[in-house]
Amino acid sequence: MRIGLIGTGRIGSFHAGALARHPEVETLVVTDTDGARAAGVADRIGHATAVGSAAEVLNAAVDAVVIASATSAHAELIALAARAGLPAFCEKPIALDLAGTLGALHEVERAGSVLQLGFMRRFDAGYSAARSAVRSGALGRLHTVRAMTSDPAPPPAAYLPYSGGLFRDCLVHDFDILRWVTGREVVEVYATGSDAGPAMFRAAGDVDTAAALLTLDDSTLATATATRCNGAGYDVRMELAGELDQVAVGLDDRTPLTSVELQGPAAPAKPWPGFLERFAAAYEAELDAFVQVVRGEAANPCDGREALHALRIAEACELSRREHRPVAVAEIPTG
Repeated sequence: MRIGLIGTGRIGSFHAGALARHPEVETLVVTDTDGARAAGVADRIGHATAVGSAAEVLNAAVDAVVIASATSAHAELIALAARAGLPAFCEKPIALDLAGTLGALHEVERAGSVLQLGFMRRFDAGYSAARSAVRSGALGRLHTVRAMTSDPAPPPAAYLPYSGGLFRDCLVHDFDILRWVTGREVVEVYATGSDAGPAMFRAAGDVDTAAALLTLDDSTLATATATRCNGAGYDVRMELAGELDQVAVGLDDRTPLTSVELQGPAAPAKPWPGFLERFAAAYEAELDAFVQVVRGEAANPCDGREALHALRIAEACELSRREHRPVAVAEIPTG
């Protein structure tokens, strides 16, 4: 296969390596707004060619395209790939607003093309095991879910105005995986946030820490929390409690959590430093799934509409934070 890759920043460079190692991928065609960076990635991985624009990638007889560009370009690139009849894999989000998301999805549906979204937690072994435990009935009636994402350090200040905010940029992963693991839909949210940390969050109209109470359609209660300021390390977990048992995802010997109990675990010697390290295997697995989709060997495991569902929850949370009230997800338009 010949795969096009648009965007060779941190995640794009990681994807380039994963694709280059894939036995079904013979060559890559890569591009980036920083031409020197694209050329450097092509040289590093071998059997790859760097070109000057996304249009050149789409016209380079590729079988599919992987979009890892700046978020602001996602919707347009998805539309271009759809019009070219090319299957596309795109990092989340499709866009930072509903209008942009819906517009790109309409282009995909109009063209009848394939769009797979990069919600990598769906390909993580721990979340998959939790999904199986819930679906098998091993936990009994699920009554409580606790999800969290804690970054070890804030992103650059210049990133914040273009990120979409903590709910859309960060917690959207928790909203997606909550739906995927439980098989239920979120019907109502009540959310709040704090900007008491670095001043750059206040300047951007964003928050550095947030919490949401989510009610699912079977009355299961879930909490989702996130922070940009977790100095102990990168901490992503989910706890699911039922009437018969409870399980935890992301609790291992690298979880940046220290027990103060005498018999509790000590601080990890090597805590997770970031998302690429924590979810490296999941990133590889989602691209392998995409290759199988392109080859017609598997169904799309994460259709673009999944991004819309998660974004609507994030939008409801942002509205709840601003207006200090519970918000029904039904208040957020679907199209």
